Amino acid sequence: MIVMGGIIGAGIFANPSEVAHRVHTPFLILGVWVVGGFIAMCGAFIWAELAARLPAAAGGQYVYLREAYHPAVAFMYGWGLLLITQTGGMAAVAVIFASYFRALTGSDWNSSVVASIALLTLTGINCFGARAGSNVQSVLMLLKIGAIAALVIIGFAVGQPATAGLESGALLGHPASFGLLKSIGAAMVPVAFAYGGWQTATFVAGEMRDARRDLSRGLVIGVGGVVVLYLAVNLACLNVLGPAGLDATTTPASDVMRIALGERGAQWIAFAITISTLGFLSQSMLTAPRVYYAMARDGLFFASVGKLSRRSGAPVVAIILQGLAAIIIACSGTYGEILNFEVTVDFIFFGMTAAALFILRRRQTGSPNAFGVYRTPGHPFTTFLFVLSCAGIVISAVIASPANSAIALCIMLAALPIYYFWSRFKRAQ
Repeated sequence: MIVMGGIIGAGIFANPSEVAHRVHTPFLILGVWVVGGFIAMCGAFIWAELAARLPAAAGGQYVYLREAYHPAVAFMYGWGLLLITQTGGMAAVAVIFASYFRALTGSDWNSSVVASIALLTLTGINCFGARAGSNVQSVLMLLKIGAIAALVIIGFAVGQPATAGLESGALLGHPASFGLLKSIGAAMVPVAFAYGGWQTATFVAGEMRDARRDLSRGLVIGVGGVVVLYLAVNLACLNVLGPAGLDATTTPASDVMRIALGERGAQWIAFAITISTLGFLSQSMLTAPRVYYAMARDGLFFASVGKLSRRSGAPVVAIILQGLAAIIIACSGTYGEILNFEVTVDFIFFGMTAAALFILRRRQTGSPNAFGVYRTPGHPFTTFLFVLSCAGIVISAVIASPANSAIALCIMLAALPIYYFWSRFKRAQ
């Protein structure tokens, strides 16, 4: 449940159409989701070994990068988390919220305006220390699961089998070419975003009675379950809308329910998705700033980020910084463009973290910690394949949206001079 909960967000309600914008046959649409699931599974195995080798690593990926490379690399990751990857993910989800909010209310407001209002409101609430209760979060999660289950069941009951496109021989739609390969690479960007989150399960490795056994099983079953669920959602959308209809919409879930149950069905699913996205955004607003706060308290981030409000006890500076960054990103482009902005940097660090396994294995060879540790199946081949896949996704994101990717990369690289300037300033004090 931890693995699946970390992966499944609002993206699955929008990303089927993002994929269909880029590839146009059922074979390719479903194929990129299968490939994305395989990449996620390889990554899950790698993170399982990293968590087993550093079981007390509070901070997960941040600590793996610090231990394998240098504190500057870890600082760059934390910087990117604040200004690109975490906030980019929140901005993308806020844009999904805006799309379904407009579909639900009939509002003609600009999606960026609606997304910004949602982010600003949640930023303000969390600055006052407001925190959703566990019962509320459970209700939101159940509502999201119910919406996905209803979408799949109705899609299979009402639509025509999407496998008809496979049987007709229209597998690729176009002759094999570099242009087709470029389209497939572009389609992998939203798929990679949708599968992101499996790595967060490694944060609890230190609290497991048998991380070597339970974490590996949880990652395999959890990621495998998400792959099946995502394929079912895409099959349901293809059954009802077809590749052309999926390509023509930005709200596939609402369109499926509208065809099956009329406007009432479309409103029901739109309401469920808007509530689900708000729940995700609220949780992100609440939890992620505590990471920046902890980094600052450890002397690894700016001191102001580590200050707590005397009135609410919340890390207000971190929350406001995160909220403003997410609003800027949400206003910078469409959902697809934001995905390229976020995925570009996220998968650079995914690739670097996976490569860290080679370094940590070499350092720990012959040490007591090297024995009895969960080991990645197929290493070094699966690890190397994952690193190459990350590089391919980054290249695809850059090609698909060079301007947004360049901005993200510049922001990420700006962390290095800031880190060294800040380190010298701290030593001079």
